[in-house]
Amino acid sequence: MVDETQSEEPLKVAPDEGRRDFLKSLATVPLLGAMAYGIYKKVNRERVRRNVSDVFKLEGYSPQILPIQRDGKKLRLGMIGFGIRGKLLLRSCGFAEPEYIEKLKEEARLNSKDTRYEMFCNQEDLNIEIAAVCDIFDTHAEAAMRAAANGSKEGANGRLGKLPKRYRNYLDLLSDPDIDAVIIATPDHWHGTMAIEAARRGKHVYLEKPMTWTVPETYAVRDAVRESGIVFQLGHQGRQTDSYVRAKEIIDKGYLGPVNLIEVCTNRNDPNGAWVYDIDASANSQTIDWNQFVPDERRLKEYYAYMKANKLERFMGPDPYEKFSLERFFRWRCWWDYSTGLSGDLLTHEYDAINQIMEVGIPYSATSSGGIYYFKDGRTVPDVLQTAFEFPDKNLTLLYSATQASSRQRGKVIMGHDASMELGNTLTIKVDSDSTRYKKKIEEGIIQPDVPFYNYIPGSDDVDAITSATELYFAQRGLLYTYVNGQRYNTTYLHIREWLECIRQGLIPSCNIDRAFEEAMTAHMGTRAYLEGRTMYWDKEKEEIVRG
Repeated sequence: MVDETQSEEPLKVAPDEGRRDFLKSLATVPLLGAMAYGIYKKVNRERVRRNVSDVFKLEGYSPQILPIQRDGKKLRLGMIGFGIRGKLLLRSCGFAEPEYIEKLKEEARLNSKDTRYEMFCNQEDLNIEIAAVCDIFDTHAEAAMRAAANGSKEGANGRLGKLPKRYRNYLDLLSDPDIDAVIIATPDHWHGTMAIEAARRGKHVYLEKPMTWTVPETYAVRDAVRESGIVFQLGHQGRQTDSYVRAKEIIDKGYLGPVNLIEVCTNRNDPNGAWVYDIDASANSQTIDWNQFVPDERRLKEYYAYMKANKLERFMGPDPYEKFSLERFFRWRCWWDYSTGLSGDLLTHEYDAINQIMEVGIPYSATSSGGIYYFKDGRTVPDVLQTAFEFPDKNLTLLYSATQASSRQRGKVIMGHDASMELGNTLTIKVDSDSTRYKKKIEEGIIQPDVPFYNYIPGSDDVDAITSATELYFAQRGLLYTYVNGQRYNTTYLHIREWLECIRQGLIPSCNIDRAFEEAMTAHMGTRAYLEGRTMYWDKEKEEIVRG
């Protein structure tokens, strides 16, 4: 087809010059791949004098990094919980056990593409001190102390700095007047309680997701944070992911057209991905304070009240809380007695990404199904789950699908009338064959529908040094690394950095208490829909979950 708005005179330009001019124009469109150049050659041949950069006019927004106030207050932090996630959080703060540093060095020596050691060493200092740690497992507590004292990032033969205080009870740590803020990375059933107590004592809070274990405590956390005026950040590091920022710009400018359906998922296929974590050889009833692992009495009362009122006892236990269990201590995510299941653990990452990009808020309804179909190991939490969230005020449905027994890769897919977007650590757009917006360009041959038309790849698509299904899952979703102005960053580092600078500068972080409340209630709606086998609704006026 010929563009009738232009002369039919052939382009009077040398082939190489035309190619260079076109590639220069692509600089304004972050990355149009080989497909785009193929389109260019076809367009040039058919004398259409318009290039594809007029389809997406983007400003190139990227995550904003608040500068660290070097002359600002040195913040003294307390670390509560030093398990799998706690270790990653402290490393994102710039503190790691000497043995971990040695491991990074060795793996970098063996694999030139493994840049984790270099990246960790180049991480900008956050102007903080880890002044106190608390963990009810002695081995974890001792490791946390070594990490906190290793601000100079020494290896096995290095000299550690001052050891932090070790508290055996979180309330004692929170009562320390020298502590300005806390990072909470405990099992789900302690998140809300610890956040409330920290806020009441005036400690700023970085809380790992999900925000809460029970519905009643969700209101209590929000009230405590609002009344105290502390700076609260929920641990959804996807808020810092470059591709998510670009996705928001594309959708806000209407390039996908009206969006009516979004599919998000979790696919993992090994025991680690299904929460069957290793049991530490040093763990026993003497090195673990089991009484502190048992849920807080207030939360336990809320949990019992809900489960028994709805005849859901089959999902409880079967072991009593007082029975010591290494399996439950290390694999607590497998039981509702401590866990928020797939909804709280993994759906929340997907939901928060969509909420960040499209500001959907709490859904109107949630309907769930699934079961324990593969891991027949005594767990009560399903390993397969599907939830449909309806947003009639946004004219869309959000579908979540999860399995812990298949690693088939699937990204977030946002389907619009004019184009669809697949989103993870990269971004790909395909124009719909029946698009209204792009109909003329499809007819002119400028756009070939249903094949990748626009690709955005921040930095590199290499995933180096991935050691587990869990890490691969997060890497593919942009939850390990992102790029800002061409430089690679750990997303958790950026998220913690944002929180710390909001404390110093009196600002509100991106995953603040209002976004956290939306996350928690959305996850609870999905969970309750599964447990009760019925649709759950959100009463916007009363701010409560109601049954269908």
